[in-house]
Amino acid sequence: MIKDIETSLIANAVRDFVKLESAGGILLLVATIIAMLAANSTLAGLYAGLLDTTVAVQVGAFAIDKPLLLWINDGLMAVFFFLVGLEIKREVMEGELSSFSQIILPAMGALGGMLVPAAIYALMNWHDPVALDGWAIPVATDIAFALALLSVFGSRVPISLKVFLLTLAIFDDLAAIVIIALFYSGDLSITALLIGLGALASGVIMNRVGVTRPASYILLGVVLWIAVLKSGVHATLAGVLIAFCIPMRDERGKSPLRELEHDLHRPVVFAILPIFAFANAGLALGGLSTSDFVHPVTLGVTLGLFVGKPVGIVTFVGLAVLLRLVRLPPNINWMQIVGVAFACGIGFTMSLFIAGLAFEHGSGEYFNGDRLGILLGSLLSAVAAYLLLYLSLPKAGAGD
Repeated sequence: MIKDIETSLIANAVRDFVKLESAGGILLLVATIIAMLAANSTLAGLYAGLLDTTVAVQVGAFAIDKPLLLWINDGLMAVFFFLVGLEIKREVMEGELSSFSQIILPAMGALGGMLVPAAIYALMNWHDPVALDGWAIPVATDIAFALALLSVFGSRVPISLKVFLLTLAIFDDLAAIVIIALFYSGDLSITALLIGLGALASGVIMNRVGVTRPASYILLGVVLWIAVLKSGVHATLAGVLIAFCIPMRDERGKSPLRELEHDLHRPVVFAILPIFAFANAGLALGGLSTSDFVHPVTLGVTLGLFVGKPVGIVTFVGLAVLLRLVRLPPNINWMQIVGVAFACGIGFTMSLFIAGLAFEHGSGEYFNGDRLGILLGSLLSAVAAYLLLYLSLPKAGAGD
């Protein structure tokens, strides 16, 4: 009886999450279309000028002076990564990542879904050291778009298949955090880094002594974000780090982390991610030529998402099953796994974010190539995922 209740609660939580993320996926699509229209119309100059607008915050000699685009990518996306950090901690403490047996299947899929796309991109761009910096672009999964695609099939999608996708995407996000920290940080400022470490240590101490008010951690997170921003490590990592300090439970048994996650979900899904998509997806098509479509960066990203993601996920999941490390859930078949693997090839927002980090210090010659590859790879992956899931999922009403 208790087990049935727990299963029902998990199922309801996953359905609510999917419903919310699916609506966000629609908004992401709308924001992308608006950005494309703006970049390919008489509004192109206004669009570029808006993103280049300088926004400065200054207190005495201390100042943060950045274009609006970087405030979005470094500032608003830090809030997104804060939410990602909360979700990862929750899953590790009480969710799908709390049991080793539960994580083998999606963990193996995520590993293959990172290694194979990165290898394809690297092979396509091995001759160009600058282009090679974009190797991580096709390893990302846009969970909002992927879940929006699954939502099209409604109750035909088994709950275990949704959980597989959600858990795999969490591993993808965790890997993206590590990649950003290790490979996309600039020259380090020791002073700022020490201030950041001090702020992080304060957050850990607050957690250990029983401070449960989220506002205290958020204020500390602002200090940590500024320190990380000035240190040379990418500022979005501050969001993840301070999220790990938020207490899972207070003395009354309530969860400050879950409450904060719930409060942040809608602003992130319905505002921050669409704003990010609008600011980064504006690809001017007028200047594109055939050579842009066959450029190694474009092909590397496109093939990494459309081919590398599904091949890597299915191969590594198949290997785990073959070695009897894990079994597929009884109500999931291999065609459905392949369909979800293609859905993971919808990289979009995370791929755009990593592309911006990979080439932000370059001449800008790869910006069109990476965005074109992301759009093509994500679109092809979405079409393939839809067709495979349409053919493999139970027909409407079959499970009623």
